[in-house]
Amino acid sequence: MSDTHLTSPAPHAPALVWSDPERQMLFGAWIERIAPAHALERTTLRLASADASFRRYLRVDSARGSRIIMDAPPEKENCQPFVHVAQLMTQAGLHAPEVLDWDEPHGFMLLSDLGSQTMMQVIRPEQPPPLALYLQAVDMLIQWQLSSKPDVLPPYDQPLLLREMELFPQWYITEHRKIVLTTTERKTLDAAFATIVTENLRSPSVYVHRDFMPRNLMIEAGKMGVLDFQDAVHGPITYDIASLMRDAFLSWDEDFCLDVTIRYWEKARKAALPVGDDFGEFYRAVEWMGLQRHLKVAGIFARLTLRDGKPQYLADTPRFIGYMHATCTRYRELRPLLRLLERIEGITPQDGYAFGRM
Repeated sequence: MSDTHLTSPAPHAPALVWSDPERQMLFGAWIERIAPAHALERTTLRLASADASFRRYLRVDSARGSRIIMDAPPEKENCQPFVHVAQLMTQAGLHAPEVLDWDEPHGFMLLSDLGSQTMMQVIRPEQPPPLALYLQAVDMLIQWQLSSKPDVLPPYDQPLLLREMELFPQWYITEHRKIVLTTTERKTLDAAFATIVTENLRSPSVYVHRDFMPRNLMIEAGKMGVLDFQDAVHGPITYDIASLMRDAFLSWDEDFCLDVTIRYWEKARKAALPVGDDFGEFYRAVEWMGLQRHLKVAGIFARLTLRDGKPQYLADTPRFIGYMHATCTRYRELRPLLRLLERIEGITPQDGYAFGRM
C-alpha cells in the first residue's frame, strides 16, 4: 500500500453524486464528446468503486462492453504515473487497464474494464486458502519483476522508506493512541527505523507495485488483472511478496504464507531474479520488509480515520500490530522496538527466543 491510495470495491454503491457543479459540467462536456467514438451508453453511468485518495471510479456500458471512468481532480491527483505504469505493465504482458481516452487538464480518463470481481471477493476466509489463485498472483508478480529496468520508476530509497514509517508515530501513536513518546522512546524508534531501512536496502531492486494484494487483483473469466499501481517504484524485491502474503485485510496461517513464499522464491530463482540461494536469508528479508510496510499502513489507517473521516480502515489496524509484534519477537535486533510496541498496546511482555543475523 502506498501512503495515499487504497482501492475499495463498491459494487452496490449509491447513485452517482457530484459535490462540485462546475466539475459535473466539465464531466458532462467530456463524456458528450467521447461517447460517439466509444459507443458509450451514458444513461448506464454508475459508481464502480471508491478510493482512499480523491479518485473515484465509474462504470459505463458501451456497445463494446463495459468501460471504467476515472474521476481524479487534477489539483489533488496526478494521473501521469498511472498512465506511465499502465504502459509498463502492458509492455510486460500483464493484464492492466488500457487508457482509451484521457482529458488530462480536467482529470477524466476512460479505461478498459477488468471486471467487477476482485481476488478478495473470490476468497472465502472460512475455507482453505486458495493456493491456485495465489500462485497465479505469484506468476504475474514474477512477470512484472522480470520487466524491471533502472531509472524508469522513482527509487524506493532511504528518504521514502523513512517518510512512510514516520506515519506510525505521527498518526498512530500520537493522534490515535494519544501517547507522547519520551526522548528515550523516540530514540528507540529512530534506531529501529534506521536498522529496518538498512536491512530493506540490502535487497536488490526491481519494479515494485507497492500494494500487491487481493483487493487490487481482478479475476475475470479465470484471467487475473492488476489495479492500483500508480505509486509503483523501483525498490526491494521483497516488498510485493510481503504485501501479498501479509495482507491489509486478510490473514492466513504462517504455514500457508511460508509455503507460497517458498514457491515464489523457487520460481523467481528459476527465472534468474535476484532472490539469492538461501531461502532462510530471503525470508528474513521479506519479514523485515513487511515490518516497514506494517508500520506505514498502521499510520495510514489512523490518518484515514482521524483526518479523512473513514473509520472503517482503523478496524483492521490490530492485524498490523499483530504482524509487527510477531516479527519483532523473532529478531533480537528488534527487541527494543518490541518492548515499545508492547508499551503502546498494553501487551504484557513475554520472554522468547529471538533470531539474529549470524
